[in-house]
Amino acid sequence: MSIGTAKPSFDEQKGIKHHFIDSHSIEEDVSAARFEREASLVLEDLFKRNDFVVLVGGSGMFIDALCNGLDEIPHSTEIRNELTELWENGNREMLLEELHQKDPVFFEIIDKNNPTRVIRALEAVRLTKKPFSELRTNQSKEKNYELHRYVIDYDREKLYDRINMRVDAMIQHGLIEEVRKLLPFRDCNSMRTVGYKELVAYFDGQCTLDEAIELIKQNSRRYAKRQVTWLKRYDDALWIQADSAENMKKNLLEHLNKIRV
Repeated sequence: MSIGTAKPSFDEQKGIKHHFIDSHSIEEDVSAARFEREASLVLEDLFKRNDFVVLVGGSGMFIDALCNGLDEIPHSTEIRNELTELWENGNREMLLEELHQKDPVFFEIIDKNNPTRVIRALEAVRLTKKPFSELRTNQSKEKNYELHRYVIDYDREKLYDRINMRVDAMIQHGLIEEVRKLLPFRDCNSMRTVGYKELVAYFDGQCTLDEAIELIKQNSRRYAKRQVTWLKRYDDALWIQADSAENMKKNLLEHLNKIRV
């Protein structure tokens, strides 16, 4: 899964050690909890030799898991299986409405096309009778490093134009053929992500190719909007105005130098 994930190219990785690139099988279910465990070990090792480590994302839930730790939220296999059966039997809208009614806060930031996250939230809500957003206290575990958040602040219209162009570039670079080769893994969670699930639907005859491409753009824009909503939760984040890479780097380094003084 290289094109649809916008994986850094070989040239982009030159001279910079990247982690969690080509690191897991498509058949492995990498949860936020697993990422937190494995990435924490990487961070611990990196900070033995470096003053700074750059974490780039991505999934807000995974980043929060690593930076803040995970809340101890109860599980119920019975409830999860019941919800999974409902989702797979075409009751997606009913489950989303239930989540909207019982936890409107989490409903606004969750990927509504991701059954794993919708079901996990409803599982916790039904089990505890409390909103999932309240159960996720995000009380940070003690870390041996300082955390500074930076967000590139794009004009919404320009951001959406960039997303549309990126999807077109992915198609030109072979995304359709990439998904075709991955069809034997269609039931893996990895294939339920934006860019893959829409083309699987095309190969299954559920839509035309043009419709699938437009859906990828639409769902990518929606995902970006949720990312912005998620990031606005952090009062300590520094929003860097979108500009040339050189100017953005300059602004970021100026801030880091102030921190070090």
